[in-house]
Amino acid sequence: MTTNTILLLLLSLVIAGGLSYFQYFYKAKSKSNVMILLAFLRFLAIFGLLVLLINPIISKNSLEITKTPLAVVVDNSSSIVALKSDKKAVELYQKLVSNPALKEKFDIQTYQFDNDFKTSDQFDFKGNQTNLDEVAKNLKSINKNLIFPTVIITDGNQTTGNDYVYRFDPVNKVYPLVVGDTTTFFDLKINQLNVNKYAFHKNKFPVEVFLQYAGDKTANAEFTISQGNTVVAKEKLSFSPSKKTASLNLLLPADKVGLQIYKASIQSSAKEKNSYNNIKNFAVEIIDQKSTIAIVSAINHPDIAALKRSIEVNAQRKVILVKPNQINDLQDVSVLVLYQPTTAFKAIFDNNKVKGTNTFIITGNNTDFNFLNQQQNNLVFKMSNQREDFLSEFQSAFNLFAIDNIGFENFPPLQNPFGNITANGNVSVLLSSKIRNVSTNAPLLAFAENQGKRTAFLLGENSWKWRLQSHVDNQSFEKYDVFIDKIIQYLASSASKKSLVVTHESFYNSGEEIIINAQYFNKNYEFDEKARLTISVVNVATKQTKNYDLLKGSNSFSANLEGLPAGKYNFTVKELNSNTSYASHFEILDFDIEKQFVNPDVVKLHQLAQQTGGKAFFEDQADHLINTLLENKEYKSIEKNISSKTPIIDWVWLLILIVALLTAEWFIRKYNGLL
Repeated sequence: MTTNTILLLLLSLVIAGGLSYFQYFYKAKSKSNVMILLAFLRFLAIFGLLVLLINPIISKNSLEITKTPLAVVVDNSSSIVALKSDKKAVELYQKLVSNPALKEKFDIQTYQFDNDFKTSDQFDFKGNQTNLDEVAKNLKSINKNLIFPTVIITDGNQTTGNDYVYRFDPVNKVYPLVVGDTTTFFDLKINQLNVNKYAFHKNKFPVEVFLQYAGDKTANAEFTISQGNTVVAKEKLSFSPSKKTASLNLLLPADKVGLQIYKASIQSSAKEKNSYNNIKNFAVEIIDQKSTIAIVSAINHPDIAALKRSIEVNAQRKVILVKPNQINDLQDVSVLVLYQPTTAFKAIFDNNKVKGTNTFIITGNNTDFNFLNQQQNNLVFKMSNQREDFLSEFQSAFNLFAIDNIGFENFPPLQNPFGNITANGNVSVLLSSKIRNVSTNAPLLAFAENQGKRTAFLLGENSWKWRLQSHVDNQSFEKYDVFIDKIIQYLASSASKKSLVVTHESFYNSGEEIIINAQYFNKNYEFDEKARLTISVVNVATKQTKNYDLLKGSNSFSANLEGLPAGKYNFTVKELNSNTSYASHFEILDFDIEKQFVNPDVVKLHQLAQQTGGKAFFEDQADHLINTLLENKEYKSIEKNISSKTPIIDWVWLLILIVALLTAEWFIRKYNGLL
């Protein structure tokens, strides 16, 4: 409290006393006890009012010490158990977090990671994936703008996510504490096996295999691929200390239709510490039909190449590029993509009226809209010669097929002549258009179905920029290619719309997400948000049954079946209100990526430490790590002086007291006849 405040309070005492004296004692005839009481009440009321005006405040200073964070992160994946280091990892963790000197110098933060990253001090080492990239990303967010060290107790064997070596902030030192036996053991390993999920009947499909060897002697091995008891491919290999890797490219016959399970294995006469990584199962679905997509265009444009690439990502699709006057037979074409049609396309439209092939019409600056009005009646075009850029706007109510918003609002605009576009009949709009930020209420991507024939319209050119923008946003073309694939899949199918549509894969690897998606439509083929969908999953071998509810998303229902053991499963999805059901099957292949390692990845962990200015330590060097952290003068506690100002009196209670004093004075004066 300042000197001025104290002087003001003293002056308030004088003023309150003077006013009370003047009213009750100055020239007063009597000085009874009642008068003294009234004078005292008036003194308190006036003094309270003055104190309320002065509002005296006490300033208080306190010191606060902020310690540097120390992040201690433990690898909770099952590879730690596979390397027989789970007990050692817990022991090292306890040694760090219970060290008194570290606790005094640092604010110790404890975390665990496998596929995810979370705060924890209990570890079960059951994670089925290892993602060190998540550690880097989350620590940057948690300790933003701070300089802090990180200790990671791990084997360094990452199975998912971006390469972690360059993902950590280089200004914050990372100290990997390596667990696991670093002794080099003799080991043969199938490091990676690449194969397409689909192949075509009576063709051959490629299998690419990368093999790895660890050891200090020359070793001979035999690689085989078998189906059941039949060996379909065999290769003899030789490894040495100077030749530790090998790659094979094999062609296998696709002579049976349906899901085919294969086993790849590598064997040697020498005994191995870990033989689990010698075997890898994989599956290929053999299909007996390949759909042909014809892109018809009279001009050259980047849209055509981008569309072809997106469609052919799905191995079931084959794209042919033709001129309008080159296509005579539509018998083998599943979908016609008509790019910017003009009068040159008249023969194709005439032939297709008989054949009834589903079409995907893409317009642009070279389109003859008068001709297009004559050839179809789903959309009516009244266009000008002025060009305009149209942005897209996602319509969440779209329900012809399940589709997510992949960031359409951020995509570059499509260019098309300006004009009035009117839907005629039953047209479903997936994307509407807007000019700058003004909605036009006109379609940009729309679908129509008349008498079993389906047509899609994309009203604008330069969609190749969409594919590039999707790659910039997601570091992959996958989301955009899936979007195009769903359009082609819808057009390639001529079957009538079902009320219950279920999407799933034929096989999954152990540890992967197993997501079953479903859509239910009412009698008007509108997505029914009130549907009650359940799924019953039966293990073919054990007959064990599990039931799940499908949870509603934006425009579909989904169930996550994560945690099911390897094996074959039959499942049934049922809508409880209508008893509509869908039955199918899938298989989970036995593959645990966390059991593929025999040693920690010491090289990468040393690279990580070097990249961040830290240092890697082995499990018997924990004391050295503790001393390094304690001796580092870069990490100092910060002392802050916190100044707080607190009012001496709560004004509300003081105001109530003043009112009470004045009220009491009034009643006493009234009672004694002094009013």
